[in-house]
Amino acid sequence: MTETFTLQLTAIAHGGAALGRYEGQVIFVPYGLPGETVRVTCERDSRERYAFAQLVEVLTPAQDRTVPLCPYFGQNGCGGCQWQHIAYPAQLRYKASILADQLMRIGKITVPPVKPVLPAPSDWAYRNHARFHPAAEGLGFQAAGGSGVVAIEECLVLHPLLSELYAALDLECEGLLALSLRAGCATGDRMLVFEMEDDLPPALEIDVPVSCVLLLSDGRYVNLIGYNHITEIVAGHRYRISAPSFFQVNTAQAERLVQLVLEYAGLRGDETVLDAYCGVGLFTTHLAERAALVVGIELASAAVADLLENTAAQENVEVIEGPVEAVLPELDVPVDIAVVDPPRAGMERAALDALIERRPARIVYVSCDPATLARDARRLGEAGYRLVEVQPVDMFPQTYHIESVALFAGG
Repeated sequence: MTETFTLQLTAIAHGGAALGRYEGQVIFVPYGLPGETVRVTCERDSRERYAFAQLVEVLTPAQDRTVPLCPYFGQNGCGGCQWQHIAYPAQLRYKASILADQLMRIGKITVPPVKPVLPAPSDWAYRNHARFHPAAEGLGFQAAGGSGVVAIEECLVLHPLLSELYAALDLECEGLLALSLRAGCATGDRMLVFEMEDDLPPALEIDVPVSCVLLLSDGRYVNLIGYNHITEIVAGHRYRISAPSFFQVNTAQAERLVQLVLEYAGLRGDETVLDAYCGVGLFTTHLAERAALVVGIELASAAVADLLENTAAQENVEVIEGPVEAVLPELDVPVDIAVVDPPRAGMERAALDALIERRPARIVYVSCDPATLARDARRLGEAGYRLVEVQPVDMFPQTYHIESVALFAGG
């Protein structure tokens, strides 16, 4: 049944929507804010515990509401940002609150030791990587509703290196599935990564300094123009990053992550450190300067190749290619300190069990999802580990995404 009604919003949830209650049912309202009175329209089944509504009108705005800068923002627009209607200081407060709530409800931690979020140096123009899709009017991002593509002329969260590159594009690529723009913010390197139907290379005419790579459907990649990688510098270390390899999208805040990981690891110089889900070696290179041995585990072959290049001068790094849940149970070295940076889904149960079995004195857990961090924190707590501190780092201003670094100490 579709209804239109007035709702008082009282909180904000993981996933970015505000929420209120109507006739005892929880109603989630994207683009709303706690403290607001709103009119919504909602298809709901009163027998269900919750429903999602569409915001029709803000009757009483919250003090934290602000005017979005982007003309494509909103429930009928681009889905790349979800929180441009929230003043930046409030975004930080909400992220800390959501993280603490997840640790309480899912992690069963009575008083979560969550510190205030470390703000980004700039809450705009920070992204060093963006993936566009073809639209009738050019290129754009997936729509907020999840259906279709919203064509855009400019994106305000792109780093200037990418904004300039995007503005210079004049594409007529038949068969284009997606186009990624990547930049090394500290080096000036730029790259276009094409994904094409039938893996057929596009015809290119380039008059700007940029590398072009074709990413094949089987994960391999082919040089078209320039290099098959960019380079980036974080906290004094240079990293090669190949076209398909993951790297943090906010270079400035990546340095904060490195600092936190090193602080929480507390290395003296004689330890064996596990760096699981290590990617191209963002943490590995720094850990190796302070430990006796670092064992890096990474599944993606392109990232492993980058990792080997990025740690070539460090003889105390051992690299193992494969899934953490398969490699870690067979690891035949003691682990004194563990650093884990799993994907959004968190650690596979087999990987976490194998980690617990090795009983490292400290586990430094880098998370991009509060719910899976909370789930794994509960498992670690049941195994005798204590959550000492969680430091959120705002990697993704104007969005609901929450990055954090947590320290667990063994019992």
